[in-house]
Amino acid sequence: MSDLVVTMRHVRAAKLCSRGARAWCEANGFSWSTLLDGGIAAEELEQTGDPLALRAVAAAREEAAHG
Repeated sequence: MSDLVVTMRHVRAAKLCSRGARAWCEANGFSWSTLLDGGIAAEELEQTGDPLALRAVAAAREEAAHG
């Protein structure tokens, strides 16, 4: 199990807008406030298989790998 967490910083790094990310969270059962306050586990987002979620996870992985 990975402890990689996706935050709003990663959403922005993936060139996704906050309005769209908020709507996506609501449509997919994720808490917007959790994303803003501390992030959502990358594994949970990956399980959706959604391309937008995967872009945010990729940005988090890139940051973890290269700072």
